[in-house]
Amino acid sequence: MNKVLQFLINFFTDRKLYYFIAGLVLLGVVTLIAMDRVIMPAYTNYGHGITVPDITRMPLEEATGKLESRGLRHELVAKRSNEAFPPDFVIDQTPNAGMIVKPKRKVYITINATTTPTVAVPDIENLSLRNATIQLENSGLQLGNVTYESSRFRNSVLRQSIPSGRRVNQNTTVDLIVGDGLGSTMVRVPDISNMHLTEAQNALREAGLHVGTIHFEATGQVAPNTVLSYDPDDEPNVFEGTAIDLVVSVSPSEDEEEETGPLIIDESESFQETDPEMDVEINPDNQN
Repeated sequence: MNKVLQFLINFFTDRKLYYFIAGLVLLGVVTLIAMDRVIMPAYTNYGHGITVPDITRMPLEEATGKLESRGLRHELVAKRSNEAFPPDFVIDQTPNAGMIVKPKRKVYITINATTTPTVAVPDIENLSLRNATIQLENSGLQLGNVTYESSRFRNSVLRQSIPSGRRVNQNTTVDLIVGDGLGSTMVRVPDISNMHLTEAQNALREAGLHVGTIHFEATGQVAPNTVLSYDPDDEPNVFEGTAIDLVVSVSPSEDEEEETGPLIIDESESFQETDPEMDVEINPDNQN
């Protein structure tokens, strides 16, 4: 036991051990400095950046030659149709012009297609203007002129300038005829006095009319959400799509002070309903 203890004392008190440890530390410091100042900068070409040239609006062959002369590589990633450029001209690049990159960096190029791709025009009649616009954009087309025409179905597409199914060039504009919400024929205003608000709304919709503003009036004479009066009520016939303003009862009690009646369906989408499977709006009155 004494021999082991004496060996440990001699080992840890030997100057050679401390010289060895100091040498390892010094070697580690020198290695870190060399990695930071010499090896890594040389590996990453630190301080030797190249400015990416602007190669848009020039032929592909000229653009690739300009990149190679700067020590950069290139890769063709996409072809898009753009009428503002001749065929095979560069219309986009990544990284953008003016950026500082490393030598041999790859520049991704998008060129103008030699032929314009065609797409099928979707059937957007009877859709709301909002949905029709989305359908056109998803098909690679653009919304053109929107003209309003007398119709009870407000903001509903009545006709489209290009028939559905026809193949046209991508980015072609499609003009639309849209209903203004006011029909050209006269309809009778139903008597909705003393009706429940929901029943009154349904009666107006069946007559080709819709609910306008609603004013709630506290009263204990009739049940809550009963139509007390409506305007206009002195005209037996009005144009299709006319808005009928209502005065509806609410309970005067404190417990029901916040009652505002049934939810009124927003008719700005032309009396359309949403098909949960197709995720588009369908006009139930225009179905075949």
